[in-house]
Amino acid sequence: YDGAVQIPIQVLKIGINEELYEMYPELKDKRVGLGVANVVLEYLEYTNRFIFTEEKEDIKQRMIAQDKASDKGISQNKIDVKGNVILAKYFCYIEVYDFSVSEDEVVKIDGKQTVTQTTRLGLQVKFVDAETGQVIMGSGLGEASTVKMTTILDDVTDEVKFNQSTIGISTKKALETASSRIVSRMIAKGIFTH
Repeated sequence: YDGAVQIPIQVLKIGINEELYEMYPELKDKRVGLGVANVVLEYLEYTNRFIFTEEKEDIKQRMIAQDKASDKGISQNKIDVKGNVILAKYFCYIEVYDFSVSEDEVVKIDGKQTVTQTTRLGLQVKFVDAETGQVIMGSGLGEASTVKMTTILDDVTDEVKFNQSTIGISTKKALETASSRIVSRMIAKGIFTH
């Protein structure tokens, strides 16, 4: 993409609240949602189609404080923020719609056993038009597996330990799919030409 049209967006925090964590404690135990907004921001930045605006209130307040200091002449350099701040055209947020960890056990005739633990994470990325409230969304399901092989001589009572990295891998896969679907829908709507 040549970057001829870049749209200002604001990426908000992931849509997991304490109520959801209370209903599904395994989400919190497995640290689902950690860094998701950062990953989607990085992926969307890589597309060269968006300009990002700040969403953290403390950063916005620091911008205001710097502007006031500049106006009073107590700063070494002059900053003129008035009329230069870019507002978001879309607010972007992410929600978890699916999470599961499953195990599949295969025992072969030669006494070897394979246990595969698969982590699935479904994420939905939503772009909300700041002017109209219209939503453009894309979903993605990411999957990552851990495999443990044992023989008849091994202690088969050992369970496959949860591999925390499968959360990161499945998150990245889900976000890549969801984000690319958003961009495709924006192209289809004529927001981007290609």
